[in-house]
Amino acid sequence: MAAAPPLTLTPAETVEVLILMDNYGDNLLPSGAVATRPALAPGGEIPATTLLAEHGLSLLITARGATAQTRFLLDAGYTDQGVPHNLDLLGVDLADLEVVVLSHGHMDHYGSLAAVLERASPSVPVVMHPAVLEGPRHLERPGQGRARFPQLSGELVASLGERLLLRSEPYLGSGGLWGTTGEVARETPFEKGLPGALRERKGQLVPDLMEDDLAVVLHLAGKGLVVISGCAHSGIVNTVHCAQRLTGVEEVYAVLGGFHLGGPAFADAVSPTVAALRDLHPEVLVPMHCTGHAATYRLAEAFGEAFVLSSVGTTLHL
Repeated sequence: MAAAPPLTLTPAETVEVLILMDNYGDNLLPSGAVATRPALAPGGEIPATTLLAEHGLSLLITARGATAQTRFLLDAGYTDQGVPHNLDLLGVDLADLEVVVLSHGHMDHYGSLAAVLERASPSVPVVMHPAVLEGPRHLERPGQGRARFPQLSGELVASLGERLLLRSEPYLGSGGLWGTTGEVARETPFEKGLPGALRERKGQLVPDLMEDDLAVVLHLAGKGLVVISGCAHSGIVNTVHCAQRLTGVEEVYAVLGGFHLGGPAFADAVSPTVAALRDLHPEVLVPMHCTGHAATYRLAEAFGEAFVLSSVGTTLHL
């Protein structure tokens, strides 16, 4: 008898993803079958302020099954201002938040973490890979030298106490409606990680393989997998393949999140990534955050009606 997959998911009947933070905002986008856009003039009045976009990502995910429901957050944007501002403008309460998942330890994914936790229950856990807390990270840029990344506040980490759940392996959420991939194996020849990424370990600078990179996965009943990445530093194709292996589910219904294909360093990876994603036949594709304009345009061309343009404040209905 074959062994059960390590991430046995309870199929969800519906999945909603509210884009609290992304790189792009457009108040004039029309709603569609999958995407509900925020109202331009709620109550007949155009607000004097607007939703903020920044180079970051934060997604509020609600999954409903036959007997259970869960609500959790993937990432918390770049600044400590953007996500709280958008929560207020959208009228979103985090009192029933189950857990916060940090996709990896880059500043554009944890910026509003402290502010988010202040709005949630004091018992809400935070799930992240242990490598998030390792030595400082750097980026070696051709012709520009080395730049050091900010680090997650040690004071914030210490304040979490037993609520901090460090997991390198997959993590199964409450009710089994969702889980994380844990570390993602790198198998495709064209997904090579972040060029120039370095990390301090034992007093030495070594290549940063970003072992902390993880994604969220759900199983939509009768449809297939919903794979949600933060930055997909291990490659979005590798990430989807990992989700398939972990769950034992081959069908892929939706792929969304950051695909990290922006900039000249990733130009050669765009075409094979588009081709490999097409081979997976997702019915919904929503590239976000670090995917980059050129790659997003290519994906829009390749996927037609399956492509959905991400924008801050949008709710995706799956």
